Amino acid sequence: MSKVPKKKIRAYKSLVRRRQAGDTRRRIVEAARHLLLSAGYAGMTVEAIARRAEVSAQTVYAIFKSKTGILIELLDQATFGADYEQAVRKALSASDPETRLRLAAPIARQIHDAQSATFDLLRGAGVVAPELAKLEQQRERLRYERQERMILSLRDTGRLRVELDHGTARDIFWMLTGRDVYRMLVRERGWSSQKYQDWLADALVRLLLIPGRRPNPVRSRAVKR
Repeated sequence: MSKVPKKKIRAYKSLVRRRQAGDTRRRIVEAARHLLLSAGYAGMTVEAIARRAEVSAQTVYAIFKSKTGILIELLDQATFGADYEQAVRKALSASDPETRLRLAAPIARQIHDAQSATFDLLRGAGVVAPELAKLEQQRERLRYERQERMILSLRDTGRLRVELDHGTARDIFWMLTGRDVYRMLVRERGWSSQKYQDWLADALVRLLLIPGRRPNPVRSRAVKR
């Protein structure tokens, strides 16, 4: 009977460790979500999370560092999951720059719809204001970092407005797709999410691209107020 090569054994053990680590991470997040809903932010202590997830408190700290780290993971799962990644791939794979830019609008809508629901949950669960502010700041930094792919892809097409350098274009894109614009139009002024999405697609094209041949619109029928 031939021996299994040591390289394959090491690879198998590594795969098992990764799966175990992923399972531990999922159990911790699910425990935190349950406690947040049932006991509020005050009851969602690291010790309580560890007991429910059947791990040590040291393991929770090693993976997430703090309660804020766990809340960030909860937000990540709500806003940057598989649906988000699929939408980003679809946008970046579009050959026409205007189509590519218009596809960013439903991505922004998806993020903010999900984030609004999650932040409402966190407020209802009693998360203190400084913690929420820290979460929102970290979400914005992450969103800004992830958006660079779009600006680079548009720059490479030669369709970015000539008066815009890379940094300015990136800042405009970040601002227009930001939560504050969504909040003012959807939450404060009562726009539907669809109307916000259609307006955002038009605004991004007007402000960032050199006018060119208009492709078939990548948008749904606008919902009027």
